[in-house]
Amino acid sequence: MAIAGDNPRSNPAKSRDRVRPARPSGDSAADEHEPDLREQAIENAPPWLISAVVHLVAIILLGLSWYATREQAPVDLDVVWSEQLGSQLDDPSMTEDRDGAVVEGIVLSGDEATADDPFAAPPQLDVSLDGNSYSGQLTSPQIGLALSGRSQGMREGLMRKYGGTKLTADAVDLGLTWIARQQRSDGTWSLTGPYTAGAKGECIAAATAMAMLAFQGDGHTHQSGEHQQVMTKAVKALVAMQDDEGNFWQGEREHDWLYSHSQATIAICELYGMTKDPELKEPAQRAINYLVGAQHELGGWRYRPRSDSDTSVTGWAVMALQSALMAGLDVPSPTLSKISSYLDKAEREGGTKYAYQPGHDPDLVMTAEALLCRQYLGWPQTDERLIAGADYLLRNRINYHDRDVYYWYYATQTLHHMEGKYWEEWNNVMRQELPSKQVRSGREAGSWDPDGEHPDRWANTQRGEGGRLYVTCLSIYMLEVYYRHLPIYRTHDVVQAQ
Repeated sequence: MAIAGDNPRSNPAKSRDRVRPARPSGDSAADEHEPDLREQAIENAPPWLISAVVHLVAIILLGLSWYATREQAPVDLDVVWSEQLGSQLDDPSMTEDRDGAVVEGIVLSGDEATADDPFAAPPQLDVSLDGNSYSGQLTSPQIGLALSGRSQGMREGLMRKYGGTKLTADAVDLGLTWIARQQRSDGTWSLTGPYTAGAKGECIAAATAMAMLAFQGDGHTHQSGEHQQVMTKAVKALVAMQDDEGNFWQGEREHDWLYSHSQATIAICELYGMTKDPELKEPAQRAINYLVGAQHELGGWRYRPRSDSDTSVTGWAVMALQSALMAGLDVPSPTLSKISSYLDKAEREGGTKYAYQPGHDPDLVMTAEALLCRQYLGWPQTDERLIAGADYLLRNRINYHDRDVYYWYYATQTLHHMEGKYWEEWNNVMRQELPSKQVRSGREAGSWDPDGEHPDRWANTQRGEGGRLYVTCLSIYMLEVYYRHLPIYRTHDVVQAQ
């Protein structure tokens, strides 16, 4: 067996030893003259040879130093959960056994440190009570803290905790890229195009607000993020739409009036809460003041200010008021109390189900929306009516044979706040179904088609409502749910522990 170190070709020193003739022992004359010969050889050597030897030795030493200290290249592993394809890694360092079930792992990358336990201590709690009036029923811990999950480190920790995967994260990135391509030169978006399968009617304020909310939900603002330039143009456009009274609606279809104003109010209040940009505070407060003044005497909102109440528009208005509270803006307590009064009128079966308007039959969409409002207005997680309602939603999971993205959007939020089995069972379907139906190639890659084999109930082009942008934005909101808003009851526990 040959050893590399014993090969003469690999060791010049040994090669010289082996070809040198052996000297007879006792040859004292040779021994005496050998040091002189070496000295003479060095003295007689040309300068260039000595320089070459010195530089060669220096290069060898530097090379050895580099090899000894260089870092090993990092190895990046992506562990992706798939209910349909592939097999899950059976590695206890990446998964944990929960009642015999394998829980997915996820490896993401970011500039900020990942929060191992997002709820161990809140990164910030910006609570400002000066000049504000809050309802005693609404959970004040939401203020400031609820939007903090959108930061890079918190986002990754929350995705791990609540079952997000690389599949869902990639779907969000692809969706946002599609939305960015649809932005018009003036910074706005349109419900009708330039993409295919747009809505029949236009509402610039609603389209712009919904697009902005998709970016904001993933942590992008006009101050930071990959899509900062897109958001900078969008913010300028949205603020320019607002009139002196605070209204964002610009005279498109009248039944879009308070829908679009509520959506725009959510966008600007969230953005102020995320950035504390002083230039946004006054427009955001004016938008809230306008919404408060538009409330109907029954306690809800409908299409036009003070005209009537329905659960659909009321749900968007509640989200706008909640966004204002998260941002530390003024929301009068009587406004919130009147909302609860309206929901009492619209409830059915003891508060477990809800109707579009008082006197109507209950349905899934309005039940999901109203239960979310109840959560924000103070119903505890253990409320029997809330639990029964959540059971009802869980029996009607995401199913593309009966596509209703509007229902899925509200049910996703409600069940995420419920946590436990409600969220796990809902999410196990959602995180697989939504990405699998996203357009992956061609002009509309990154969007969701409102038509197809199973058209969406509300957004299909035959009906003419919503269209591709609407369906895409709601789908992205759902895939951002892991970090878009911190769970209501968990944030309450965090603040109580301080």
